[in-house]
This record gives sequence, C-alpha cells and structure tokens, in this order.
Amino acid sequence: MAQVGIVPFEIRAPNIDETPLKKELPLQYCRRIAERKIHELKLADDEIAICADTTVAVGRRILGKPSDRDEANSFLSLLSGRRHKVITCVTVRKQNKIRTKEVVSRVKMRALGFQEKEFYLDSGDWEGKAGGYGIQGIASSFIPWIGGSYTGIVGLPLTETIGLLRTFGYPVFSEKNG
Repeated sequence: MAQVGIVPFEIRAPNIDETPLKKELPLQYCRRIAERKIHELKLADDEIAICADTTVAVGRRILGKPSDRDEANSFLSLLSGRRHKVITCVTVRKQNKIRTKEVVSRVKMRALGFQEKEFYLDSGDWEGKAGGYGIQGIASSFIPWIGGSYTGIVGLPLTETIGLLRTFGYPVFSEKNG
C-alpha cells in the first residue's frame, strides 16, 4: 500500500483457523479465509478494513504456509519444474458493506537442484509464505515466467485493492490518505 501512498492507521491481525475444509477447492478456500478475517475485525463506523489471503494451488491441492522446513521442502519439490496457480482474495469492509475480489495468477517454477533448495530452506525466506516461497525474495530467481498479477502473487493485488477502496469512497491518490 505504501507504493501508492496509503499508510494504514493500524494493522490488526485477526486470529482464525486457516485449515482447509474437506474437498474445498483453492479459490473457494482463499475467498472463505479472506472474508472470515474481515468478519473477525471490530470496526468503528468510519473505518475501512482490508484483509487478504493468498494460497498456492497445484491442481485442486492447496499449499498454504508450511508448518516446518520439511513441509517447505515438500512444497518446493512439488512445485519444481512445473506451473501452478497463486490465488489471492482481497476483501474490503466498511460498516456492514463487504466486497471481495479474486485474483488468479499462473506461475512457472523452474526445476530446482538439491543445493539451491537447501540454500533457500536455510535462508528461512519460506516461513509464513503460501506454497513455501516468496516471489519478492530469493525465490524470484526460481520463477522464469508469470501470467497475471505480480502484486497478487506477492500477496496484495494493488489494482484490485485500489478499485475496492474507491467503491467505498476512499480517497486513493490524494493527500487525504493515511
């Protein structure tokens, strides 16, 4: 958000269970989590809140945030040399009005060798990242091709977020931000 001059008044992290439901598809999962996060926030009448969720999908399989190094290694092995989807849902709320946008991008990860996977895992950059990697960090060297929204892959699709904020009357690109 800082890229477009928006500085949040406060950052509140809703604490929710992000476990996928049985047979839940990745897009539905991502939307459910983003909307669940926004519903958990207590807002004053004049506040606008933004919540988002990002997941990596290989077919119908959801790759959330790895719980440990072994799971991150498993995710990287699965993604190595293949295409996958990165899905981000962003939800904006003011009072009882809620709007959600879904952004689906396609990403190709090149085949990874043992040594570079170990280097990446040792870096800890995988921690807290859907699919066990962050395109904005070291793993950018693993990605030769994307189709879709780079900012959506990072975790907050700016074009869609700005569009949602405008529907709520937020003064995007003005000196009243922040």
